[in-house]
Amino acid sequence: MAFTLHHNLILIFFYLFSLIAVSVSQTRFKPDALVLPVQKDTATGLHVAQINTRTPLISVPFLVDLNGLFLWVNCDQHYFSSTYKTPFCGSTQYTHAMTHYCNKCPGPSWPGCHNNTCGVVALNTVTRQTAIAELAQEVLSIQSTRAGSNPGPSVNFQQFLFACAPSSLLQGPLPKNVQGIAGFGHTPISLPTQLTAHFGLSPKFALCLISSPVSKGVIFLGNGPYKMLPNVDISARASYTPMTVSPQAEYFIQVSSIKINGKPLPLNLSATTKQGVGGTTMISTTTPYTSLEHSIFTTFTQFFATQLSAVPQVRPVVQPFGVCFDSTKLSSTRVGLGVPTIDFVMRNDNVAWSFYGANSMVQARPGVACLAFVDGGVNPKASVVIGAH
Repeated sequence: MAFTLHHNLILIFFYLFSLIAVSVSQTRFKPDALVLPVQKDTATGLHVAQINTRTPLISVPFLVDLNGLFLWVNCDQHYFSSTYKTPFCGSTQYTHAMTHYCNKCPGPSWPGCHNNTCGVVALNTVTRQTAIAELAQEVLSIQSTRAGSNPGPSVNFQQFLFACAPSSLLQGPLPKNVQGIAGFGHTPISLPTQLTAHFGLSPKFALCLISSPVSKGVIFLGNGPYKMLPNVDISARASYTPMTVSPQAEYFIQVSSIKINGKPLPLNLSATTKQGVGGTTMISTTTPYTSLEHSIFTTFTQFFATQLSAVPQVRPVVQPFGVCFDSTKLSSTRVGLGVPTIDFVMRNDNVAWSFYGANSMVQARPGVACLAFVDGGVNPKASVVIGAH
């Protein structure tokens, strides 16, 4: 393919909860922030984080779910730990998890099934499959950082709340070997909420997602600076826009218009927004590609094609893409044949989320590059869902 631009994405989320914070004085070391490496899975285009947990500590791969309610893991197979604990129904942990279900376990107890313990509904966000899981506590170890770039020692959270789920919940098109989903949603027991409260950190987190599977991204928990390059604080270069949260704890922003090559599309994005959500656009790390409500997708793709009229279109032969081009005729440097720039303009017209070159295209097969925006149908959850690509 003639165009090779890769672009990193940093998203910074601010949130506030009154939580189950443990006094920081109980920890021997107070970190400035926490860091969690993230890698993109080639087959699915989704992002995976390796999290150290259990006793003895092992590294467990989790799918990163920005809108997930909490962390859940498969406990059916090879779950061994001497620090696994189960809060009882009516306990403080039961209240914080906002659960109203008590487990009954037929036969002997095992991780995932104990009598009079808290039951929660775990969700596979990719397949939308659900299952009853057992609320549990476990050791979680994560690396600290100083000044945004200097590695610090690993710190332990002895009573991290998570859900012990059945292996059936792992069915579906997930990254290979993942054992669960790490939820970063706006809930009292999501991963960032628990960790920042426990270690007395600022209630914010930042995702820096890498488009290349050969490099690693990172999730920062707590205050910046967020340094991905020597002496370069990438948060200082970020643009900011208000964020809202849906009743399902999902993150939304308000996209007021879309531009292609600086030209606004004839769209009324607010007309397709569902009432009560609070924004036209949901951000998702479990959706591989950005999806657009059907009428928006139709206008968007037609307009994009006119801006790339010098490049021949080819029949889309790979799902879920709807508009494809002869990639041998594409170039990110030759004037007139470059991939059009796409801007999602926010509520403040001076702030835009811009997509350049290879970040808006997918090499679907040799010689065929497809627009990495897909048809979301006539009744989507949001007018626009910005996906992991």
